[in-house]
Amino acid sequence: MTLEVLRFALRGLAANKLRSGLTTLGILIGVGAVIMLVAVGNGSSQQVQKNIERLGTNTLTVMPSTSGGRGGGGGGGGFARLLRGAGSAAQQTGPRAQAKSLTVEDARALADTTDAPSVKSVSPVVTASSANATYEGTAHAIQQFVGTYPAYFEASNDPVAQGTYFTDDDVLNGRKVVVIGNTVAQDLFGTVDPLGKQITVSGVNFTVVGVLKTKGSSGFQDADDVAIAPLPAVQQSLTGYGALNQIVVQAKSPKTVDAAQSEVTDILNQRHDISGSNTADFQIMNQASLQSAISSSSRTFTVLLGAVAAISLLVGGIGITNIMLVTVTERTREIGIRKAIGAPRGAILGQFLVEATVLSLLGGLLGVAAGVIGSQFKVLGVQPVIVPSSIALALGVSVAIGLFFGSYPANRAAKLRPIEALRHE
Repeated sequence: MTLEVLRFALRGLAANKLRSGLTTLGILIGVGAVIMLVAVGNGSSQQVQKNIERLGTNTLTVMPSTSGGRGGGGGGGGFARLLRGAGSAAQQTGPRAQAKSLTVEDARALADTTDAPSVKSVSPVVTASSANATYEGTAHAIQQFVGTYPAYFEASNDPVAQGTYFTDDDVLNGRKVVVIGNTVAQDLFGTVDPLGKQITVSGVNFTVVGVLKTKGSSGFQDADDVAIAPLPAVQQSLTGYGALNQIVVQAKSPKTVDAAQSEVTDILNQRHDISGSNTADFQIMNQASLQSAISSSSRTFTVLLGAVAAISLLVGGIGITNIMLVTVTERTREIGIRKAIGAPRGAILGQFLVEATVLSLLGGLLGVAAGVIGSQFKVLGVQPVIVPSSIALALGVSVAIGLFFGSYPANRAAKLRPIEALRHE
C-alpha cells in the first residue's frame, strides 16, 4: 500500500515537471540561504575572535582615561629589573610627567610581586605613528613604531618568523635594534634577507634582529606594518621621555586575569590619588571580557541572520500550499474515480502529503548542496564557516514545512465526495 501511494505521488509530480521544479526552487533558496547566512555569521564571529586572541587572552591594557588624562595607544611587557634600570634613567632625563599621565614609575609599581602577585609581566610602551624608515634608497612610512621591553612579544602574542627578539641587555644599554613586521620587511627589503641590515628612522640607524610572523590586516590598519624596538632607544630617537601611551600587563594565567585587574586598579588608584568620588584618570581593557562580550554579540548576530533567511523558507512553504491546492483542483475527477473504485481516504491523503513532502525534501537536499558550495567562497571579505547543526535544522524544517503546508490540500482532497468529484469539470 505504501509503495503504491509513493508511486502515485511521484507520477503526479512528474506530470507537471516545471511546476514541481519551481516549487522545489523556493525551498532550495530558503534552505541554502539559512545555511549560507549562518555560516557567514559564524565565520565573522571566528574572525573577530582571532583578532582579539592576537592581543593575548590573559592581557590587560592600561590606558589614560579619555575623560581624565592624556595619552594614546600601545602595549607592552617587561621585568622589574628593566623598570628599575632603563625606567629610572628615563624619568631622570626627561621632564616631569603630568599627574594624569601613565609613567614608567607606574609600570614599576605594577611589577611589584608583593602588591600584584597575579601579574606575570608589565611593559611600559610608547608609540610613534608613521615613522619614516629608509634602506638603501627605499623608503617606507611605518604605521606604528613601538618602544617597549622583550616581554611585550609574549604578552601581545607577537612571535617572530625570522631572527629573534631583542634582549633585556639591549634595553638596559639602549641599543638601536628593532624587530619589524612582514609589511615593513617586504616594502624595505623585498627579496633581501633583512636580518642584520640597518634601517634609518628619523636619522637614527636601527639594526634589524627579527621579523614578526604575519598577522594580516584588521580593518583599516595593517597589523604587519609595525616595528618594535627597546623603549629607551625609541624615547631617545623618536618620542622623547614623556608619558607612556599604554602599559600592558600580562596575568599569570587566564584564570587570574580578574585578580590581576583588581590589583592593578588598586595600585594605580593609590599612585594617582584616586579615592571617593574622584574619577579615575586611567582605564583598563580586559581582553577576556571583551572576547566574551563580542562572542555573545556574534551569536545574536548569527541567529538574526538565520531568522531572516528562514523567512524565505516560510515563503517556500506557502508556495507548496498554493501549488498543491491547484493540483487538487486539477485532479478532482481523478480523485473521484479513485474513490469510486474503492481507494480509501488514507490513500488519497497520503498521496498528496507524499507529493508535498517529496517537493520540500528534494528542495532541502539541493539547498544543502547550494549552501555548502556557496560557503566555500568569501563574502565581503569574510570566509563563511558552516555550522553543522544549521544543515540538520534547515533540512528538518524543510521536511516539516512540506508536511505542514501540504496537510491542508491533502486533507481537502481526501474529504471530496466521489459523486461531487465525478461531476467536476
